Parts: sequence; C-alpha cells; structure tokens
Amino acid sequence: MDNLLFTIAAFVIALTILIAVHEFGHFWVARRLGVMVTRFSIGFGPTLLSWQRNSESTEYVLAAIPLGGYIKMLDEREGEVPAHQLNQAFNRQPVWKRSAIVFAGPLFNLLFAIIAYWAIFMVGDLGLKPVIGSVAPQSVAAAAGFQADDELLMVGEQPARSWETALFAFAVDALDGANLPVRVRDASGLEQTRWLPGTELAAVAEESDMLHQLGLTAKRPQLPAVIGELMPGEAAEKAGFTVGDHILTADGQPIALWKDWVTLVRERPNQAIAVEVERRDGSRATLTVTPQPTEIDGKTSGHIGAGVGIPDGLMNDYQVVVRYGASEALGQAVGKTWDMSVMMLRVMGRMLTGEASVKNLSGPITIAEIAGRTASSGFDAFIKFLAVVSISLGVLNLLPIPVLDGGHLTYFAIEKIKGTPVSETIQQYAQTVGFVLLIGLMVLAFYADIIRFFG
Repeated sequence: MDNLLFTIAAFVIALTILIAVHEFGHFWVARRLGVMVTRFSIGFGPTLLSWQRNSESTEYVLAAIPLGGYIKMLDEREGEVPAHQLNQAFNRQPVWKRSAIVFAGPLFNLLFAIIAYWAIFMVGDLGLKPVIGSVAPQSVAAAAGFQADDELLMVGEQPARSWETALFAFAVDALDGANLPVRVRDASGLEQTRWLPGTELAAVAEESDMLHQLGLTAKRPQLPAVIGELMPGEAAEKAGFTVGDHILTADGQPIALWKDWVTLVRERPNQAIAVEVERRDGSRATLTVTPQPTEIDGKTSGHIGAGVGIPDGLMNDYQVVVRYGASEALGQAVGKTWDMSVMMLRVMGRMLTGEASVKNLSGPITIAEIAGRTASSGFDAFIKFLAVVSISLGVLNLLPIPVLDGGHLTYFAIEKIKGTPVSETIQQYAQTVGFVLLIGLMVLAFYADIIRFFG
C-alpha cells in the first residue's frame, strides 16, 4: 500500500511540474506580448485553491484533476471584452504574436529538458562503464565478434561514455536498419571495430531488453549475498532479517552470490523458504520467509522487499561519472534533447505506417510506474525521467492535430498564407476530428499499458 501511495504521489508531482512548465510558457509569452491572461490553472475540475490580486488580474488556480492545465486569455470569441482591454485580447493580435504564444508551451517543455540535462551533465551523471560481461553463444553479438571484457568506445558516431549512452545510440541507430559500426577496446587494449547487421538491429529495435536480444550483458561486480536494506512492512522484515545478514543457505542450498538469492526468491512466489544467515556479530540464525507475488514483464515472480549490501569501493571499477564543463554540458544537453525529439517523431512515424507496434506507447499506468521507480532510485533518476516526459509532451503538442498546440499553429500558418482566418465552421469540424484522434491515441496508450501489465 505504501509503495502504491508513493507511486501515485510521484506521478502527481511529475505531472504537476510538467503541466506547470507547459502552461507557464503560454502565460509568460502572452504577458510579454501584451495579452491579458485571466486564468492560469493547473488541473481541471473543481477548484482546490485559487488566488487573485484584483478583478482585473490573473486568477491562479489549482484544480482537483491533475491531468492537464490551461490558461484563459481575453478573447472576443469567448465573451464580451471591455473596450479599454480590446488591445489585450488574443483574437486581436497579429498572427506572429498568436503563434508565439501557442508555440511557447511546447518550447518551454523542451527548454525544461535542456536545463535538466544541462544540470545533470554539469553535476555528473553516474553510470555503468560500457564493458561487456558476457556474450551469448550463437547470438548476433557473437557472430559480430564481440567478446567478454570489450569496452565500447563508439556506437556509430556517438561516444559510448556509459551503458546508458551506448544503449540510447543503439536504439537510435536501430531505426535506420543500416549496418552499425561499434568501436571497442578489447581486453588486451587493442581498438577494433565490430559491425552489427542492420537487419538484426531493426528486428530488436522495439525490445526493451535490446542488449539481451543482441546477446550482450553488461559487466557487473559479483555481489555477495548480504542484506543491505529492508523495505518496511515487507516479507523480509517480517521474517526477522536485519541489515548486514549474510545469507548462507536457502532450503539447504548454498547461496554464494546475491544474484543466486534473487533468482531463487523470484522462482518461489508464495512458497516458504528456510534461510540460514550469519549475523554481523558472527552468530547464526535460521529464518523462514515467504516471497510475495509480483508481476514482472507479465510473469509472476516472488519478492521479499530486501536490497543488496554493496561493500565500500566495490563499484569503483564498474562505474563512470559523465561530467562536462558548463558550455560543453549545455551543448550535450541540447544534442540529447534534439536526439530524443527526433527519435520520438521517428517512432511515431513508424507506428503510423505500421512498421512499429503500439507497445511503444506509454499510458498513465506505465508513466506512473516509472515515476515511482525513478523517484525511489534518487533525485537524478527522477529528473531524467521528467526530462524524457517533458520532451514527449513538447513533441506531442507540436503535432498538427487540431486540439493540440500544433493544430492551432497550422491554422495560423493557413491564415498567414491566405490572408484570412480559417472559418469557424471548418475549425469546429477539425476540432471534432482532432478530439476523436486524441481519444483514439489515449485508448491505444491504455491498451498498450494493459497488454504490458498482463503480459
């Protein structure tokens, strides 16, 4: 229950931040261009909180349903505007001003992502060194000549500074379907280029475990089976485990490494396990724990709510900090935001043409789940999650669908070309079509969530 509440809270906080950024973009530019904003609302539905300095100033509202937001501007199409405020009405503004106000929402989402990545790159992004731990026999990677202890240097034209950057480069290049050069440094220190066939890359482009599908695993330290943290109220705490317990056996089976313990727990949901542990003081105890069932990738697995204890200094040889100076970090942040935006557009295009499946869509269930997971992983992970979702909002809102910002920009472009606004009748028909398209997209996203959840 606590985990569910934490996930919901993280989801609401994420939505509130990103909606506020988007609407503030519209608000700030409107105010700078002399347009009166009568209401700035975060959320829809009943008002929870509101504040207004006077009757002719902006009313700031926090509403009950945190699934969107809006700003309301003076506009003669929505009601009578006093004569002394006509010059502040949105509909009275030239096309370029109206376009700037509408464009500002998605732009601020993209700027938020740039600022988030900029901060991360300056502070330092902790990641896993892109070193291969093992290569599956008869796999794509094995056929390409990859070997254990190869360190990735370049994936295509992108430097592989960590596994995160390497995997992103794999995902982007997989969409091209072209043979991909990967520059590596082998165990002897010799630099070589391995080639991954484009057809094989394209076949796994949509897989969340692309690395595994290619036959590669990242090199990780061999962690001893020592309890490092316990989740309150979970099975491990209730069974009597304490931080620092070294797991020796489970149902009489020796446990050498943490991964062995995790495998055993996952394979035994709702099955009692007798566990022998060695305490910090050297004493031994036998505990009985029953893993609780949970859904992972559509399969029922056991979990007990315990985390591994990592010895001091163990991760030093496996981790890398990606850090840049202020100016270079800004360039990297802009490049990252651009690459993410282009990749999202390309994936959307592939879905429209049937080249990609709807499982690439993420609905509110998946987004909420990731919000909770990243928030529990740390501030950096949550900020990177916000950046990705902010880019998605910016890109989605620029699509030329009538109910979105991109649809309004399309109207303004037509008006600029023909010299007169698009007729009210055509706009109403287009709004209806756009609303249906948007509802369809939401249904698809929910469908993708449900399929993902139930496997």
